[in-house]
Amino acid sequence: MSARAELQARWQSAWAGALASWSRYTRLRPPLLCGTTAAAAAEGLSGSFAMIRLDDQRVVIDLEQVEKLGLQDYAPEILAHEIGHHILAPATLTDQARLIARMRPALPTRERDTALVANLYTDLLINDRLQRSAQLRMADIFLRLPREPQPARLWLLYQRIYEFLWQLPKGTLNAVAVDDATEGDAWLGARLVRSYARDWLEGAGSFAALCLPYLIDDEATTPPLRALHDTAAAAGEGWPGGLVQVDAGERAPIIHPARDPRITGEDTVEDGLPVDAEPAQGAAPAGAGQCREPFEYGEILRACGINLSDHDIAIRYYRERALPNLVRFPARPQEQQTDPVPEGLEVWQPGDALDQIDWLHSLLQSPTLIPGQTTVRRLWGTESHIPPTRHAVDLDLYVDCSGSMPNPQYQTSYTTLAGAILCLSALRAGARVQVTLWSGKREFTSTPGFVRDEQAALAVLTGYFGGGTAFPVHLLRETYKQPRPRPAHLVVLSDDGISTLYDRDELGNDGYDVAARALQNAGGGGTLVLNLPWKADQQGAAGNLPGYWRDGHDAVTRAAAQGWTIYHVSDWQGMVDFARRFSRAHYSPAGVADAV
Repeated sequence: MSARAELQARWQSAWAGALASWSRYTRLRPPLLCGTTAAAAAEGLSGSFAMIRLDDQRVVIDLEQVEKLGLQDYAPEILAHEIGHHILAPATLTDQARLIARMRPALPTRERDTALVANLYTDLLINDRLQRSAQLRMADIFLRLPREPQPARLWLLYQRIYEFLWQLPKGTLNAVAVDDATEGDAWLGARLVRSYARDWLEGAGSFAALCLPYLIDDEATTPPLRALHDTAAAAGEGWPGGLVQVDAGERAPIIHPARDPRITGEDTVEDGLPVDAEPAQGAAPAGAGQCREPFEYGEILRACGINLSDHDIAIRYYRERALPNLVRFPARPQEQQTDPVPEGLEVWQPGDALDQIDWLHSLLQSPTLIPGQTTVRRLWGTESHIPPTRHAVDLDLYVDCSGSMPNPQYQTSYTTLAGAILCLSALRAGARVQVTLWSGKREFTSTPGFVRDEQAALAVLTGYFGGGTAFPVHLLRETYKQPRPRPAHLVVLSDDGISTLYDRDELGNDGYDVAARALQNAGGGGTLVLNLPWKADQQGAAGNLPGYWRDGHDAVTRAAAQGWTIYHVSDWQGMVDFARRFSRAHYSPAGVADAV
């Protein structure tokens, strides 16, 4: 047996004891003990000698790096530490994302280091418990790590916190002297770890505030810090749920440990305010919104190790944000299918259709046929063999994406959110959807016709042009050249740019005629949802409007006369209210609709 294979066997045999360090009932999948750094990299491990994957609950170890660092004899300690990330902190990918979200506001200008600080914090919680409760040699591992002549101040702070936690003589873990400020901060850090051991998420922001000055002073993280960063790729291929919503704890002021009475034991009042009422720099405002913006959502995901494009992240964002608002899409009763059933005979009278005579039964009554006397006809009834069902109306959605709309990949776009609610509701009800994103001339994109593909619909919705404004009249023309076999409802989400609906297309066709034909051939009606500075149904308002709004008012007036339903909103958030009410207002299950 080779030395590497022997090492692998030794570490495999230490797994059961590492699990027992937490509880004899602890169950996890066996670790992936990679014999080479290349094999570890294939599993997502790089920059460190160990890692966790929260998506599949696996521990990955790079045994080649373990040998280089001289940690071959510390299998119980290292494996128990990685297990602790599954058992104690962060335990789940969702809690990892929540931890990063708590820390980010406390690290202004150094948000890029949030994942590192989160890892240091959870490592402190885990190592302190293993050193004291399981009697494992966690302190010895730090003595094996590379020493630097001039280590980063954050590394000195971190090691000094451990010395306070484990009551080690000063300089045991690092002989480099620390200044008085670092000494005091290390004491606060140790107190914070013990004070928030049971509700560690509540202490996350305070720990980040403690580390901020050290991150600012250090140009780059020291190699030992990078070597210990075992949660850098913890997300794997997983995805945290519920991240769109901002936790209540994120809106609370971030308190520096020096001003936290839970840590210091002091409850003093300064300038008429308790010390814990004054937030640290970068604290989240108390009135923060309930949903985070798409760019914040993306930054948290990337800090968790999820590397997707802004567009892919936006698709996930709007899907998650739309889910609580989903309603059933409009549905119509399907015509009941029946079979004819014979129900008896009656006399055939002259004047009735000749083909209605039942010749067999007429001859059975008398071999001599006397019209009106011996001639009979069959009576038929019907019998249902298919219960009545509801037929979902397809959705044809046109979303304005001109320069007046925000980019949904960076800022919340309520037209995108409303479109997501409509599309997901339609697909849930069994309908097909066609989505068109439009801006200026030749600036549009659509799904490949009416589809049942949620990903395809959201991919179009979350795109962005931000150019001029020109409704794609030619798409309306091509879609509704002929009546549809299935009814579809046309929905347009826009503002005063709706005036371009009646522009001429590239063939010279009048947009008014194209829209009229589309409404007729769609068979399901149409709705214009418009954010306008004036009431869409306001009579005689055109004369009081500036010229650039007058065209929009004229277009809305013509649309109402043409048969479009006009839904007016006074702000973009009203689009979401429309999306929630749409199916109830037009096609409730009982067939009774409230006017929008």
